[in-house]
Amino acid sequence: MKFSSLPVSLYADITAGRRSLADWFRFAADLGLDGADMSVAHLPGRDPAALDQLRQQAHDAGVAIPVMVTYTDFTYPDAEERKRQSSSLRMFIEAAARMGVSHLRVTAGQAHPGVSREDGIHWAVEGLISCLDYADEMRVTLLYENHTIGYGWTHYDFSQPAEIFLEIVRRTEGSGLRILFDTANPLARGEDPLMILDAVQHRLGVVHVNDIRQAGAFEPVVAGTGVSPIRAVFERLHAIGFDGWISIEEASRTGEEGFRQAIPYVIGLWGEVTGD
Repeated sequence: MKFSSLPVSLYADITAGRRSLADWFRFAADLGLDGADMSVAHLPGRDPAALDQLRQQAHDAGVAIPVMVTYTDFTYPDAEERKRQSSSLRMFIEAAARMGVSHLRVTAGQAHPGVSREDGIHWAVEGLISCLDYADEMRVTLLYENHTIGYGWTHYDFSQPAEIFLEIVRRTEGSGLRILFDTANPLARGEDPLMILDAVQHRLGVVHVNDIRQAGAFEPVVAGTGVSPIRAVFERLHAIGFDGWISIEEASRTGEEGFRQAIPYVIGLWGEVTGD
């Protein structure tokens, strides 16, 4: 199995320039990870030389960049803004391809006030599939996540309720859109992650191992210290022969120690479940 991490706990440092992406790649390698995920919020722009440099920095550190997360907002009420979101996604696809990133996380969009259930679902589906052909051409896989709230967003994800997320999954069946399953996000609404996993396992591309302190509130903690059913998720993944990336989303805001605790826990638990 291949393991990576999304360094949410380091976002503030990376944004402020206190830590570079090269620093993150080296830290991920030191932690024994195969990959180091990143956010489009930290891209240095569209300059090919800068993107090539990031690819080289990851290579020099000895890690892949398997997943880059975007914050696509296809539920925006203004049609022109939704078009801009698709245009931005095309640019992110190009950047991912340039850097050798194999997967791009996409989101439905925010729960903007006044957007109806049907309009939001329709716009989300339209946006999520709008760039699939281009992504395929560029050899980048798009992953739709059961998401909570994006970096810099004002509102929670429109498709955070499981029934809306699963309806969008149903309406994109056969499109080529894959799923990024998060182990904890459904718990923020008191919903069952295992029910969602069972419904989407045939389209699973990447898994985010995430944890929160208690059901009903979105308070991230170090993986293994909260209520996320990580062992049960791993048992299901093993049963279906999942062999994609497992990404530890470290968002506990506990600094480097959070990574040093979460990553051995997750890798060790996978070994316990699978016997590897």
